[in-house]
Amino acid sequence: MAMTKQEKLDAKAEKAYYKHHVSHIKKKPSDYVFSIINYAFFGIFTICCLFPFYYLFINTISDNDMVRKGQITLIPHGLNIQNYIMMLNVSDLGNAFIVSIARTLIGTALMVGASALIGYLVTKQEMWHRKFWYRFLVITMYFNAGTIPWYLNMSMLGLTDHFMAYIIPGIVAPYNIILVKTYIESIPAELEESAFMDGAGFMTVFRKIIWPLCKPILATIAIFGAVGHWNSFTDSLILMQNSPNLYTLQHRLYIYLNTSSNLSNIMSAGGSGAAAAAAGLLNTKVLKYTISMVTVIPILLVYPFMQRYFEKGIMLGAVKG
Repeated sequence: MAMTKQEKLDAKAEKAYYKHHVSHIKKKPSDYVFSIINYAFFGIFTICCLFPFYYLFINTISDNDMVRKGQITLIPHGLNIQNYIMMLNVSDLGNAFIVSIARTLIGTALMVGASALIGYLVTKQEMWHRKFWYRFLVITMYFNAGTIPWYLNMSMLGLTDHFMAYIIPGIVAPYNIILVKTYIESIPAELEESAFMDGAGFMTVFRKIIWPLCKPILATIAIFGAVGHWNSFTDSLILMQNSPNLYTLQHRLYIYLNTSSNLSNIMSAGGSGAAAAAAGLLNTKVLKYTISMVTVIPILLVYPFMQRYFEKGIMLGAVKG
């Protein structure tokens, strides 16, 4: 509900009053010491979190020979973008990137929609055998048949060498459903009751009330799902053996890294000057750094836009069990 003009003026006056009185509170020496320690601790913690990404980046744009010798620590030397150019020349890299993007977008969207709907349904007492289905859902979090039964099951369902093998298994995510259920239970029941009194059904309430109010927690599980889909590797490795056109970006770069590493070892064993120079271009350490940057950049670009929803959603979704 929009605030009236008087309410806005009252809120502004209250904020100014609070700011004025807080600024005039006399701080003790212990308060200053606490502030210094607090800022220092979180400043160091922030640097520790950011430094690995910075270290990876400066090693990918520095001279490969200096990287191989471990001479790059804080400042890049010998600007070199050939590593990223080599990545662009990887066979079928563009197709693998499209597969990963499609998998991430489609898989995340379906997972978020299913988690929101199922999470809402299991909060309704009217649901048939609600407790049984909810407990059955939770049990699946603790039991896993293993890789071989999983592969046989996917094979019998005809999902090997098929794009839907990336999508279908991840649609129902029990942990995300629990987060959404907990979040929905924190929404005042009066909102739904008033809608029911006006003649709205369950789906209307879900679409017009629950869904808009659940944006923070939905953004949270969307981040979980997107990161999971983007980084997933084993399903492509195991299920897509006969369909190279369905390899994900991580799978394609893994193949490229293995091929380049083997070639580098062969060239290094030759001992000639030309072989050694070629081996320097195929430096395994540099390849690992570059591949890590290529795979992590998309997530780093998306996360800042979702951070405020993520923080709010994960806190509110963990209030009640």
